[in-house]
Amino acid sequence: MAGVDDLAKALESTPGGGIILTSIDAIADWARGYSLWMMPMGTACCAMELIAASFSKFDFDRHGSIPRPDPRHTDVMVVAGTITHKMAPAVKRLWAQMPDPKWCIAMGNCAVSGGIFYYDTYSVVRGVDEFLPVDIYIAGCPPRPESLQDAILRLREKVRAESISPSRVRAVEGVLPLPGDPLRGETADAAPEGSDV
Repeated sequence: MAGVDDLAKALESTPGGGIILTSIDAIADWARGYSLWMMPMGTACCAMELIAASFSKFDFDRHGSIPRPDPRHTDVMVVAGTITHKMAPAVKRLWAQMPDPKWCIAMGNCAVSGGIFYYDTYSVVRGVDEFLPVDIYIAGCPPRPESLQDAILRLREKVRAESISPSRVRAVEGVLPLPGDPLRGETADAAPEGSDV
C-alpha cells in the first residue's frame, strides 16, 4: 500500500498529474467494484439468506461477488446474524487479516442493531458497528437475497467514489434511487393524487 500512496502523492505534486490520477482512480475503482469478493460471516439465521444468494435462482456471481472462506483473499465482510461478546474478538481478528481496501456489510437486524436478542440476552453485541466500520446496512429479519444484491450495487457506487489518494474524493452520480428521490414519471411540481388542484 505504501507504493500506491507514494504514487498518489507524486502525481498530485506534478503539473498535470491530476489528470493521470483521475484515470488511474477510474481504472482501479472499476476493477475493485466489479470484483468484490466476500468473506461470509454467517453466525445465525441470516446466514441461510446469505447462502441462498449464491444459488442459481439469484445468480449472485454475475455481480463479481464470489464468496471465499479465506479472509486474506477477500474485500468485503458480510456479517449476517447475531454477534455475541465472546464471538466479537474472532470477527475482529478475521477483519484484521483482510487486505486493504476492505468494506463491511451488516446483514439483518441482529448485525445492524442487536435485533430482538439484544434486550433479552446480556451476551449480544448491539450491532457489528460497535467494533467494525460498517459501510452498508441491510435491514430485515431475515433480509432477502435481493437485499444483499442491492447492498453490493450500493457498495459498488461507494467504491467508485474513492481515490487512491487520501486527500481526494471523486464525485460519482448514483445509479440507484435514494429514499428522497421523486418516483419515475413524477415531476417535482406535480400535484398529489386526490387533490383538487
